[in-house]
Formats: sequence, C-alpha cells, structure tokens
Amino acid sequence: MSDANAARETAVAAARDYVTGGAFKAELAKRVAVPSESPREDSGPDHRRYLLEEIAPALQALGFKTQIIENPVAERLPVLFGERTEGDGLPTILTYGHGDVLWGMGGDWAEGRDPFKLEEADGKLYGRGTVDNKGQHTINIAALRCVIDAKGKLGFNVKIIIEMGEESGSPGLAQIAEAHKELMKADVLIASDGPRTAVETPTMFLGARGGYGFHLIADERPGAYHSGNWGGLLVNPGIRLAHALATITDAKGKLAIREWTPGEIPANVRDALADISLEPDPSDPKSDPEWGEPGLEGPMQVFGWCNFEVLAFTCGRPEAPVNAVPGNARATCQLRYVVGVDTDRILPALREHLDAHGFQDIAIEPMKRGFFHATRTDPDNEWVRLVAGSISQTTGKKPAILPNLGGSLPNEVFVETLGMPTVWVPHSHRACGQHAPDEHMLVALAEEAAAMMAGIFHDIGERR
Repeated sequence: MSDANAARETAVAAARDYVTGGAFKAELAKRVAVPSESPREDSGPDHRRYLLEEIAPALQALGFKTQIIENPVAERLPVLFGERTEGDGLPTILTYGHGDVLWGMGGDWAEGRDPFKLEEADGKLYGRGTVDNKGQHTINIAALRCVIDAKGKLGFNVKIIIEMGEESGSPGLAQIAEAHKELMKADVLIASDGPRTAVETPTMFLGARGGYGFHLIADERPGAYHSGNWGGLLVNPGIRLAHALATITDAKGKLAIREWTPGEIPANVRDALADISLEPDPSDPKSDPEWGEPGLEGPMQVFGWCNFEVLAFTCGRPEAPVNAVPGNARATCQLRYVVGVDTDRILPALREHLDAHGFQDIAIEPMKRGFFHATRTDPDNEWVRLVAGSISQTTGKKPAILPNLGGSLPNEVFVETLGMPTVWVPHSHRACGQHAPDEHMLVALAEEAAAMMAGIFHDIGERR
C-alpha cells in the first residue's frame, strides 16, 4: 500500500472514530448550548461567543489565522474568517458554515427536551443546530483535522467563513465578500448544508434555487364598517386579494406567469435528475403528484422548476372576527425559482400580470430581507467529478448529484461575488426536523459524513 493510500485510510478511520468514540457529541454539545438565534434582536453576544469561544480556538489549533469581520448591515451578526496557507502554488479551497439558528421553540420538543441541550436517543442527536448548521461544519472542521494528523499537512490551502446570519437571510454577507474579494479568493467552495435525497444516499448539490419574498396588499380604506349596514356596498379586500392570488397559478399550482419559469429544464439538468429519488419518511405529509407544473414529478418539480407559495394571509382580525367589512387584507408570498429566471423581472412581471387581470388596486411590497439568487455549477465541472469520485471510493456508493438544492442558500455570494464553482455535500436528511421542534442529526449518517469529508480533503491534497 502506498503512503498516500495508507494516509487516506488512517484519516478516514480517524474521522469515523471521531463520531463513534464520542468526540463529535462532546464538541457539538458545547456548540448547541450557545443559543445563537439570529432572528432574536439581542443575540449579538451569543454570536460572538460562538465564534470566539467555539470556532476560533478549534481553527487556531489547526494552524489557521482567524479574524472577526464586522457586519456592515447588522452589527450583531459578525462573520469569522480563517485561513491556513501551505503554499502559493497549491489549490485553495473555501469552506463555509453558519453558526446561527432559528428560534429554539422551547416547550414544543418531545420528551420535554431542551433545544439548547444536546441529547442522544435511538441513534439521534437532538438539539437546535445539530444539522442546521453547527453539526455539519463541526464535521467538516474535524475532517480537516483528521487529514492533517494523518499526513502532517493538507496539500492545499484552505479558507473558511462562518457567518451568523444565514437564518435571517445572510444580511451583510455579500457586502463583506465584495469588500474582501482578494482575501476570500479560492478555486472552489466545498461546504455542507441541507439534506441528502435519502438517508443511505450520499448527496451533492451544486447550487440552490432562489427565494424571492414579497407582500400583496389590498388596502381599501382606513377602517372596518358594519357588514349589516355596508355589506354589498363596500369592496371586500379579502375577496379582491383572494381573486388576485388565484390568477397567479391555476387550481393545481401551475404558474401562470411564464417569466417566473425557466421555460424548459436544460438537458444536462434533466439527465442529472433522472436517477434521483426522494426518500419518503413516515412523518412526511402526503404529496400530490398533480400539484405544480404538469408533467414534472418529484425531483424535477422540486429541483428543476419554480413554485409560488402563499405563506400567510390575513384579513380583518382572525383571532377575534367581528361583523364588519375589513379595510385591508395582506398576503405574504414567496417565489422559489431556478437558474433561467430573470431576478430583475420577478416583481415587474407580477405587476404587469395583475394589471392585465384588472387588479391595479393590489399593491406589491418587497420583503426587507430573505432574498437569495438562483445558482448552479455545471455538473461536468472537474471539482464535481473529483468530489463524486472521492465519495464513491470512501463509501462504495454512487452519490446523487443535484444541479441545485430545492431550498435557498447565499450561494450567489460564492458564485457571483467571489466567482467560483460550488460543491455542497449535505450531512442531514429530509426528516431531520430543521426549523422545527425535535431537530436531530443521525449518528450513523454523521459517521459516514465525517469519513466522506476526510476522504475528500485527502484526495484534494493529492490532486495533480
């Protein structure tokens, strides 16, 4: 056996032991214990504690130089940047994670669990952030350590960004990347977030669908008026808004605004999605095969096409309805879209559509945050082939390769601002409970993920 192969086996075995021997659980427990909820306005001290007490020391022990970059948009959401340099002629990898989480939702977890106290049960590690995203970047940092211990080096340069605002739409991240382009420059982003297509199927995704949020508002008058006296004389804003919404899709969710679609799914994207299957979980809601774009099933619908969602609808006072014609109604909406949709035309196309259908009175108000662009790396990219080959060597499985994630990430920061291909290797699963009570990481999946990442980082160092 060659020295390189022996080092690879050593690194992969050490990564597995990191999870099965309890070190991963111990490290993750300390990180879950930091209640770094980015939507919470007073969360700044928790974010800095996570970066300065948990992440920076772990990176410095691996020879990284670290610094805190202040957020020009939201001071309470700083970014940690780290860099380990081994040589000017070596490739440079950028990796990423986010240490912020959504609300803990304490009191809603099964068995009385505390969202900020890691608990193991039935092969699952429960806690807020276990998969989104503390557990995932914890695994990747540990995999780097396993390779360094096995080889005495990585064989490449590595940079890392840990932000604290992803769950709030990554405010300021694009501005930070723009201001520090040279510092953050790399050949490729290799990072982890999101779920696999199936628990037993190693997965890669090469970008993300975009997310565009906005409000539709029917504002007819300042107040409400008794429905017995005014019903039939006053325009009901709830009815107006409901009919306006009904023009955006048909009764089965097919988009009526064709500028909100890519027109067609590219052949290489269709080919990549053809072999993908989404693993159902007993807790999953039952999907409707007739919902959405006709002729598209499962993965094609989620990863290859666009969908419009009404996230909330209010009219009058739902918590205390009265016999009155309301003065206004409001719907919070979202378009999930793929590469091929012109972002700058999303709202203008909507305005034109509503006007053409006689709804000039319906106002459109963009959301203040939560916008992500659609991005996608070419499935034939050399970095995609390297990572896929490495995963197959480590696991003996062919990875599922998604052209893009169904959800949204700040991937445009890496693709558009920093100008690099992106390869994501998720360590979660579809029924993980992220953004909900009972979020959990599967221990067996974490073991395989750590082994895979150690193999990937080893193989990048051997790339010639």
